[in-house]
Amino acid sequence: MSLLLKDRVWSMEAATAKRGVYPLHGFKLGLYRLPINLEDPEDIKSVHDGMKKAFEMDAYADRIFATYRWMEQNMKDPDAKGYEEVELSVTVEIVTGEVVDIIYQIFPIEKFGDPQWVKDYRKKADHFAKMIIDTILRNTILADKMIDFLIKDEKITELNAIQKLEEMTPLAKIVLDAKPKPKPVEEVAGDDGGADIPVLDGPKAGPIDVDYKSKMKATSSYNASGYSIKTWGRRGGDNKQMGVWGEFVSVDYDICIADGGCIEACPVGVYEWFDTPGNVASDKKPLMSKEPDCIFCLACEGVCPPSAIKIYEQK
Repeated sequence: MSLLLKDRVWSMEAATAKRGVYPLHGFKLGLYRLPINLEDPEDIKSVHDGMKKAFEMDAYADRIFATYRWMEQNMKDPDAKGYEEVELSVTVEIVTGEVVDIIYQIFPIEKFGDPQWVKDYRKKADHFAKMIIDTILRNTILADKMIDFLIKDEKITELNAIQKLEEMTPLAKIVLDAKPKPKPVEEVAGDDGGADIPVLDGPKAGPIDVDYKSKMKATSSYNASGYSIKTWGRRGGDNKQMGVWGEFVSVDYDICIADGGCIEACPVGVYEWFDTPGNVASDKKPLMSKEPDCIFCLACEGVCPPSAIKIYEQK
């Protein structure tokens, strides 16, 4: 986060800061304002739940808290006379709404029992706070929102927006399965997959129908980290009937049983897991989030047990 929107960053030790009035408890440092919206409860929950593997997460009202803890020792040998250790922590606070404010706080070392032998405490705490922020912005739905903003605001391509976000979050750690699941959406005209497609009451038998584009109506696309995945035969957004996803890395999600063979077989990492609770075939799927990277080796197609995958070479 050290590079993110650096012209919009404030550091402070005042008791309050303006956006309404923040109670900064005397030791808040660093207010980052992002020009993106985070008000949907499902989106807020997604950010909170997606980071549980990386940080200690908590949420209250319109705020999400991420805490990172680390240990410091006054000497290397734990059996030596006078050995001491202390657990330190830093917390990042995400304030949701029409804009997103990210704040981190650094308390005096005395808060942790006055271990004055700790070296570079403030420097380390500052670094870890920025690592938390970068990690959240690279891995969660906030990444998608920032990419969309950069595309519109700077009139750049999706690829350039992704590269810019990566440059602005140099301290980010990669957290697997931190992406949000597809959100339920209302049924809209043209999004029923076609009246001639029967409603499923169980998994479809394979293989995938290679003529699906002529037999199913095109339906709502799904945004995966700035890349728009096309879909056919999708009914709404509740995952009960998902149809076929992917224009040339095509997977019939109502056949897919999520055995993971395609993810392991792909040499270029086209797929990643994402949750699809309520689907007739499985409650998670391999999302072709890196579809443009496909090298058409057909490895995934060959290992899929129910033959749910069809690869079409890009024209």
